[in-house]
Amino acid sequence: MARDGDKADSNPEDEDLTFADKVKRELHEWGVTLAVFVPIFLLFSGLFYEQRVIPSESMVPTLQVSDRVAVAKFAYGYDRYSLPFSLGRYLPIPAGRIFARDPKRGDVVVFEHPHTARVMIKRVIGLPGDRVQMIGETVYINDEPLDSEFIRTVRYLPHGRTRPVTAYEWRESDGGKSWITNRQEKGDAGDNTVLFVVPAGHIFLMGDNRDNSLDSRFLSGHCPPVDGVVDRVGCPLSVRATDASVGFVPMDHLVGRAETVILSLYRCKLEGDEPCKKRVWRGL
Repeated sequence: MARDGDKADSNPEDEDLTFADKVKRELHEWGVTLAVFVPIFLLFSGLFYEQRVIPSESMVPTLQVSDRVAVAKFAYGYDRYSLPFSLGRYLPIPAGRIFARDPKRGDVVVFEHPHTARVMIKRVIGLPGDRVQMIGETVYINDEPLDSEFIRTVRYLPHGRTRPVTAYEWRESDGGKSWITNRQEKGDAGDNTVLFVVPAGHIFLMGDNRDNSLDSRFLSGHCPPVDGVVDRVGCPLSVRATDASVGFVPMDHLVGRAETVILSLYRCKLEGDEPCKKRVWRGL
């Protein structure tokens, strides 16, 4: 004998529906759900936070390949590059930022490469008007060396490699903010540079993995130096855009500020029994 509860749970109309009708109804319900939640997701990703996956080793040891990073979209204001999935690249949105705020030295920023469509991540080293130069692996800002302290020598296995490399970790600091950089053997092309004078509305960026980062130190993304000084933008590139460094990055190319490693699939491989740094929900 059927119970009252069983009768209440049954729907006679369902018995009359064909399989095709049931599929249509299910698709309709999914469509309504997506119509509600997709705009909410896009609004959240465009105004507040979005996730980015680290694709390269240019920010080692701060960030590793496959780290999932939370990016604060509101940190520097909004422009066409703030839209999720880089949609602003394809929409007729005018240049410029609203609620604009400038980054601070030491911030880790996500931005669109000025010469290509790639989204990248680097650390802010030079602000508008700063004089930046590398001399013997040391960063000089406005003719003063950036505070740096040697920490240790470490052996680690780079992503996709089978042989470990030796890196020298240095702590750099400015204005109460500090970060760790990797240096390898002296003599790399980015260890000594010409003088860069950062133009208005632009920033000078570097990767924490100093010998494995095609950043603002390299001339391939800049105007040619005049008397050993680079201080202009807008010159035709002397190389293919895909081979160019980021050069001076315009403020309106900023996507946001990287704040937290949410999750990582990176498997730490240090020599010996040395423990690895926590890489889940870790602030930058």
